[in-house]
Amino acid sequence: MAFTLYILGCIVDMYLKRQFYEEGKPFTCLDGSRTIPFDRVNDDYCDCQDGSDEPGTAACPNGSFHCTNAGFRPGFIPSSRINDGICDCCDATDEYNSGAACQNTCRELGRKERESLQKMAEIAKEGFLLKQQLIHEAKTGIEEKQTKLAEVQSSKKDLETKVEALRTVKETMEQPEKEAKERHLKAWEEQKAEIRKEKDKARMVEVFIELDDDADGLVSVAELMSHSELDPDSDGTFSDVEAQGLLGGVDKVDTAAFESVWNNIKDKYSNPDTPVPLETPPEEREPVPDNDSDQYAEDEVPEEDEEDEEEDEDDDSDDGDYKASLSSFSIKLLLDDLILVCRNLEKEISFDFGPSAEFAYLYSQCYELSTSEYIYRLCPFNRVSQKPKYGGSETNLGTWGKWAGPEDDVHSVMKYEHGTGCWQGPNRSTTVKLTCGKETVVTSTSEPSRCEYLMEFTTPAICKEPPVVDSMLHGHEEL
Repeated sequence: MAFTLYILGCIVDMYLKRQFYEEGKPFTCLDGSRTIPFDRVNDDYCDCQDGSDEPGTAACPNGSFHCTNAGFRPGFIPSSRINDGICDCCDATDEYNSGAACQNTCRELGRKERESLQKMAEIAKEGFLLKQQLIHEAKTGIEEKQTKLAEVQSSKKDLETKVEALRTVKETMEQPEKEAKERHLKAWEEQKAEIRKEKDKARMVEVFIELDDDADGLVSVAELMSHSELDPDSDGTFSDVEAQGLLGGVDKVDTAAFESVWNNIKDKYSNPDTPVPLETPPEEREPVPDNDSDQYAEDEVPEEDEEDEEEDEDDDSDDGDYKASLSSFSIKLLLDDLILVCRNLEKEISFDFGPSAEFAYLYSQCYELSTSEYIYRLCPFNRVSQKPKYGGSETNLGTWGKWAGPEDDVHSVMKYEHGTGCWQGPNRSTTVKLTCGKETVVTSTSEPSRCEYLMEFTTPAICKEPPVVDSMLHGHEEL
């Protein structure tokens, strides 16, 4: 297809230039430098700086010689090649005065080129027809996926409703147990607070007795001052004023009054004669007896005593909880699967598969090319890889990046990036050039630059509606 367009371009270029050579009218050099009478065109003297006035002679060293090439494509060659003994024009007109034995091969070349053009035109035509079929299939496929997505989203919504319902049932079934645990914990916290209060009160009585040196039932300022650790500002000087402040501004307190100032004293007081109790490990703690009921260490929560009938009821409740949890878990797994399906469908529907989704058929497909050393694998819109033919690990030559063709044909080139890094070099990347063909196949691979790969890939999806070659060439004897 590209070659066809190149040939047509050459022909169009030739006829665009021919319009400037109109016999009987002054000729303006193609570079616009000057205008000369037409009889000075091809007079074997170079008048124009660009040599455009001597297309049929070798007068201008920088000029171009026009090969008529009747029966084939007309063309231009540098004027320096005229009469150099080498046949450049197929009609041998460039060697008109060299004596070279040139044969006119234009008609044979024209025949072969017409056959090649015809073959390429047929390929382009068939490829374009296949492309139309791919577009139709892609449209149908997208519609089916959109329908499926709607169904999956509906199922997902129904499952979310069921999950919410099961969650409500489970919470309802668990509520009595939750409330019972909360009541039990609250009672236990209250019990622990009472235990701490009693311990603190016993400690207060013990300290009062220890501070009451003369055992007169009163703690005085003088008795406090014998305990330097009670110094409020810990400056090494424990004054009677500071001691009086600890006692609430009085000189002496009895047991009842001592309770009101206990908070001022308890954190600082220490008795050197009383050993510091070591914390008892939890496993060695014993229940604290009480006149009314068994009491436990503060960090041990007692288990509730339950009657056999209550146990049976709880067994039924636990069985219901288990079934509700199991159903919720199963639906949750199914819901997760549906979420994944939704995401994949949404991604595929919104993906850029070309203006008419003609490249959609390549999605989830892979194509291989085997060379003497490697097996190259192209998975469009996913990744490109290379694997040694006779054993060895696979190398990532890039993952899907973007369409990278020119602005007017962006879908003609694929770019795969961020592959396996080269030793002391960049990450590998691959450029995939798409060409028109009836088949979908990787035709060639190369590494034009280190770690940068080039892959040729034919597909009918890139085929454009072919130009009518016969009508463009009709009436031109040159071809």
